[in-house]
Amino acid sequence: MKNILGREGFDNPYKGARVNEEKKDYNFSKNVKMEELDFDRLFDEINFHDGMTISFHHHLRNGDFVLNKVMKEIHKRGIKNIRIAASSIFDCHKPIVPMIEDETITDIHTSYMAGPVARAVSEGKLKNPAYITTHGGRPRAILEKELEIDVAFIATPALGKDGSISGSEGVSACGSLGYGITDCLCAKKVVALTDNLVDKVNKADLEGGFIDYYITMDKIGDPNGIVSGTTQMTKDPINLSIARKTAELIDELGIIKDGFSFQTGAGGISLAVAKEISELMREKKVKASFGSGGITGFFVDMLEKDMIESLEDVQCFDLEAIKSIEKNEGHKKISASRYANPNDKCVVDDLDLVVLGASEIDMDFNVNVTTGTDGYILGGSGGHADTATGAKLTIITSKLFNARISSVVKDVRTITTPGEVVDVLVTEYGIAVNPKREDLITYIKENTSIELMTIEDLYKKAISFTGLGKRREKSKDLIAYSVYRDGTILDGIYKVEN
Repeated sequence: MKNILGREGFDNPYKGARVNEEKKDYNFSKNVKMEELDFDRLFDEINFHDGMTISFHHHLRNGDFVLNKVMKEIHKRGIKNIRIAASSIFDCHKPIVPMIEDETITDIHTSYMAGPVARAVSEGKLKNPAYITTHGGRPRAILEKELEIDVAFIATPALGKDGSISGSEGVSACGSLGYGITDCLCAKKVVALTDNLVDKVNKADLEGGFIDYYITMDKIGDPNGIVSGTTQMTKDPINLSIARKTAELIDELGIIKDGFSFQTGAGGISLAVAKEISELMREKKVKASFGSGGITGFFVDMLEKDMIESLEDVQCFDLEAIKSIEKNEGHKKISASRYANPNDKCVVDDLDLVVLGASEIDMDFNVNVTTGTDGYILGGSGGHADTATGAKLTIITSKLFNARISSVVKDVRTITTPGEVVDVLVTEYGIAVNPKREDLITYIKENTSIELMTIEDLYKKAISFTGLGKRREKSKDLIAYSVYRDGTILDGIYKVEN
């Protein structure tokens, strides 16, 4: 019998597309001596000019102060046509919307975009189409020089006088700084912004030698903004039932055994699945090899109870994870490249299981987590497509319908993750397996009591409750691209007409 966790015979044109068969070892040595400046001296020292690309990382999430502060300084100097290469953009970045409107900012390259900035882009206010890639696609593009950064601004909760940086100590601690590491390695100039200068950091994300300049601020951010509604476990009874159904499927497939590895998304149902998995592991006395991605308190609890060997952490999703990363040896900081760059020896390619959410999924199992039914940008891939491609088994969890809108549709509005890398959909009304996973379908039918439905059956069930409904038509004005981890354009995103 074929390995249930394998993809033998699985025709996947995306896995490995335009990606080197030989994984690369990215070795850098910069050895610069860090210099302290204020903003005025920084702009004198670096020849800031129109058309530059500047980058930011998002570990402070909705509590970030740095991006707004830097852009305010750029704006008051009249510099135009800036490309922002931020790993993610949140509600707190609303102050840059007027800078999009007056063409201070004309380009955005990111892995996730929400809030007022996403709304402005959706309404066509950004001069050029935005690029919404994946968390692994971003470092790949930087390292392969597809995306060249002039100046990287690194929000740094702890900065050593030797230039070492850490995200896990200080009043603004946010945990791992994984999404900023590639920027430090590759940008022409690197500026650390900190509210905590120390002799030497305790647990470095990056050793000294890569920071050109540093600026001290009163506060670089508010760690309380790290936790948001999208990173909290669901309390909805229907969602909790979906989580239990998902855990039962995973258990029936025999995945929960010593040495397995897994990741769950940051959505409410996915976090509930993580809790269910941990309870099953406890009952079976199973120890996992590693958990990865955005780390939450559920993973920390498993680590501290010796239920998991290590946590491969590119981003902390809650305050428990931030505290853990300093005190637990098995809680490891990794870069975004090590996490999900398809050209690197990345962690996601070693995952046995990933559980993710969806705003829409279609007849071909394509998943959309980028745009809403109204056409507005509501997020982006983040690590969705990376983990779905890398993991041996990819499960999508979702309510079948919500607010009279079906989550199963004939065609998703925007392809975030191609259906070729999605294996299973679990809803409160039933489970559907991608027809291309014949091995998985056969195993479930012959070895379990789980009843399967087709994706078409789920669609018909949803429509019986919601009706066909009306979707806002796409305009002809392209405002963004949905980009796969290897640089392939998966889909276009179009202007919302008011």
